[in-house]
Amino acid sequence: MTTLGLLGSLGPLEIGAILLVGILLFGKRLPEVGRGLGKSIVEFKKGLKDVTDEIDEASSQAKSLPKEAEAAPKPIADSQPETTVSRSDPVSS
Repeated sequence: MTTLGLLGSLGPLEIGAILLVGILLFGKRLPEVGRGLGKSIVEFKKGLKDVTDEIDEASSQAKSLPKEAEAAPKPIADSQPETTVSRSDPVSS
């Protein structure tokens, strides 16, 4: 028996009824429908694999960032005192 979320258990009678409805609805086009469904599942899996590959790549790059940051040269502290710039032009009113 197969359990599907809220539908509960599907017995052989229910599965047979679903197949009968499928045959009545699609008739001779049933192989084409099955082929199209199979292709769409394959495309979905490819897209899902691409997304997981991108996530894995981004996470591996994120893990390598702290190591690169530790190896980077540290900035030199300012040893000169701050100077203020005074404005010598008169302000015209």
